[in-house]
Amino acid sequence: QSFKLLGFLDVKSVPCARESVLYGSLGSLVVGLGHFVATSRVRRSCDFAVGGFICTMLGYWFYCRYNLAQQRIRQRMLKEGMRNKILFEGSSLDPERKQTGNERSNS
Repeated sequence: QSFKLLGFLDVKSVPCARESVLYGSLGSLVVGLGHFVATSRVRRSCDFAVGGFICTMLGYWFYCRYNLAQQRIRQRMLKEGMRNKILFEGSSLDPERKQTGNERSNS
C-alpha cells in the first residue's frame, strides 16, 4: 500500500520523502505555535506554519539527498576498490605485495 502526497509524490518509494514530510510537519507545528504564542494572531500564525512546513521540508530534503548521494559515491568507490583488490591480488600490480630485488630486475 503506497501513500501518494498531492497525488504524485509516492512517499513510500522515493528516498527521503517520508522523513522530509515528517520533519516538515514538526517544523510547521513548532513555527505556528511559536508565532501564535508570541503574537496571538491565528491567521498569521497559520501562514507562518505553512511557511515553516515548506522551509523545513525542503531543507531536510536537500540535506538528506546530499547525504544519500555521498553515501552512494562511497559505496561505488568501495565496490570498485574491492573488485580491483580481487583482480590484482597476487599479481605484480598488487600494491600490498612486497617486491624482492630479483622481481624488480625482471620487470
